[in-house]
Amino acid sequence: MHKNEKRVCYLILILFLFGCSSIHNGKYPDNFEELRNVSYSTFVNAPSHKEELPELSEKSTLSDYLAYAALHNPGLEAAFDRWKAALERVPQVKSLPDPRFNYAYFIRKVETRVGPQRQKFGLVQTFPWFGKLSLKGSGAMEAARVEKEKYETAKLKLFYRLKTAYYEYYYLARAIAITEENLSLVKYLEKVARTNYSAGIASYSDVIKAQVEIGKIEDRRSALNDLRDPLVAKLNAVLNRPEKSSLPWPTSIPIEQVSVSDQQLFSWLKEANPELKAKDFLAAKEKVDIDLAKKNYFPDITVGLEWIDTEEALKSGTEGSGKDPVIAMISVNLPIWHDKYSAAKKEARARYSAAQKERHDRESTLIADLKMALYQFRDAERKIILYSDTLIPKTKQSLEVSLQAFKTGAGTFLDIIDTQRMLLEFQLSYERSIANRAERLAELEMLAGKEIPRLSSEESKGQKNE
Repeated sequence: MHKNEKRVCYLILILFLFGCSSIHNGKYPDNFEELRNVSYSTFVNAPSHKEELPELSEKSTLSDYLAYAALHNPGLEAAFDRWKAALERVPQVKSLPDPRFNYAYFIRKVETRVGPQRQKFGLVQTFPWFGKLSLKGSGAMEAARVEKEKYETAKLKLFYRLKTAYYEYYYLARAIAITEENLSLVKYLEKVARTNYSAGIASYSDVIKAQVEIGKIEDRRSALNDLRDPLVAKLNAVLNRPEKSSLPWPTSIPIEQVSVSDQQLFSWLKEANPELKAKDFLAAKEKVDIDLAKKNYFPDITVGLEWIDTEEALKSGTEGSGKDPVIAMISVNLPIWHDKYSAAKKEARARYSAAQKERHDRESTLIADLKMALYQFRDAERKIILYSDTLIPKTKQSLEVSLQAFKTGAGTFLDIIDTQRMLLEFQLSYERSIANRAERLAELEMLAGKEIPRLSSEESKGQKNE
């Protein structure tokens, strides 16, 4: 084989060896490559193309709204992209530094006994101290897990925002409908007052009172109608739709009974809440950084190989004529600045301590939020029963009695108006309690980090009977 061909072969072999040595060390989670390659639509279990989602219509349920938001909301997609970016950081930090190729050309040939030297080639590779790359990979993996839990937090908060806006939109629809019903009732009462006035069994002030009440209810109806556009804009913002896109009225909110104890909710919060899990992974990352900081006291090792191109000696027959010298080299950095390494270690420990305390503080805050949400959830349930079973039926009965008494001249028109106002407020409060209960249930699920099981219709009936 020709001399130059040998040189090329040797150089290729060395490059191959250095290339193999640059492959990352350590192990990845079993599904690491799957996570790196997963698409957003696959991850959220949605159609691969946004156009495949049906347009929101009167038949759309809350689940359809949630699916639409999950696939279209840019904030949630941004959180997903940050997680994917963090995953791609792992193989970067686990890999060796790039090998360096050196080339030198002798402007003046170096004359030696075996021949003049014209140029030299070199390859060097730095190897961090044992365990450094593995620790860097572990820290990057924990950081990726933090971003994953931040994505889960963003999704829970997005769904909570959507549910709250949806339930408020439902309440607005019911409030408008109830106000319309009461407006029709007061208009009927105004006709009754006019009839009684014509018959001489009522005063004209009763007619005026009815007209004043009509004006007040019409003003309330106008205010409620004007509120529709802002609520639709709020829903469209979560769904990433144009702000003026129309949305149908929600038809109903099912009053679902839940099957979970307070203790179970608090347990879920501590175990499954993604904010707390993100704090745990952040603390784990900071703990890895402590071990990594300790490695600064040990040197990195650099190995290399140089090859000097030597031509044939001027004097023929010289032993070793044209033989290329090959030089192996090794170098280490000298970690002598102990104050710097000690400061890095103290910094890592302080960050680890801060992460633990932040986790404890956040858990205390979330527990307090969960307790308040539980109180408001039960308060709404109590009011739903109170209004539906007692106050509204009794008020309707009182209104009928007052109306009959007024028609016969035995009652006052003021009694009717007062009872009608009370009925309107009770009906609105009933619908408000239904919306509040649904919102608090959504908040409980956001805090617990998972969906709360619902009772079946048979179980709900059995629970009511008990």
